[in-house]
Amino acid sequence: MFEDKISQLEQKTGLKFIDKNLLLQALTHRSYLNENHNWHLDHNERLEFLGDAVLELVVTDHLYKNYPNPEGEMTNWRAALVNANMLSKISSDFDLNDFVLLSRGEARDTGRARQYILANAVEAIIGAAYLDRGYEAAAKFIDKFILKELPVIIEKRLYRDSKSLFQEQAQDKVGITPTYEVLEEWGPDHARNFKVGVFLEKDLIGTGRGPSKQEAQQMAAEDALKKKGW
Repeated sequence: MFEDKISQLEQKTGLKFIDKNLLLQALTHRSYLNENHNWHLDHNERLEFLGDAVLELVVTDHLYKNYPNPEGEMTNWRAALVNANMLSKISSDFDLNDFVLLSRGEARDTGRARQYILANAVEAIIGAAYLDRGYEAAAKFIDKFILKELPVIIEKRLYRDSKSLFQEQAQDKVGITPTYEVLEEWGPDHARNFKVGVFLEKDLIGTGRGPSKQEAQQMAAEDALKKKGW
């Protein structure tokens, strides 16, 4: 069963692993271990940690070599390219959702938390590829699935995130810097969820939810931009 899953994912990604267990570990979410105590592999969080660093280096190297733009602009482009929203979107290019190993509870949740899990799994696959086949294999995967999104990000100015945009608009239109406050949080340690509000002084303008405070802040800012018509 798992051999078939690995083979299918290798075909979809173009990655061919020497150590198949590395790819299988990259697909193993922490929640899966809670229901499968005899599972022979660890969860994917250490691979995700490594993959995040490899991804940032490959993207930074590409930007430095191909664009003469100032550091601030390239930093914004990189952030738009490697954030959870983008990585989750990219994961659909090789149907990653069909391969991740989750607990029954996590498998039923197809909302925002699933997007975060898929984004982390993409980073874990990059980390696994780096360990198994080296920098060039990881860079080839990143170029094929992630760097291809860069021209669209630049052309459509998608690097201007909602939080930054709302702050610019609020300061320009009403002379107030927005503040953010966690209104609610719930869930186990490995799958926390947050509800965040964005305020202009004491007025609650928008709210957002997400699996991290940063994600929830972005959603709150997006909500506030819509409600203000900015």
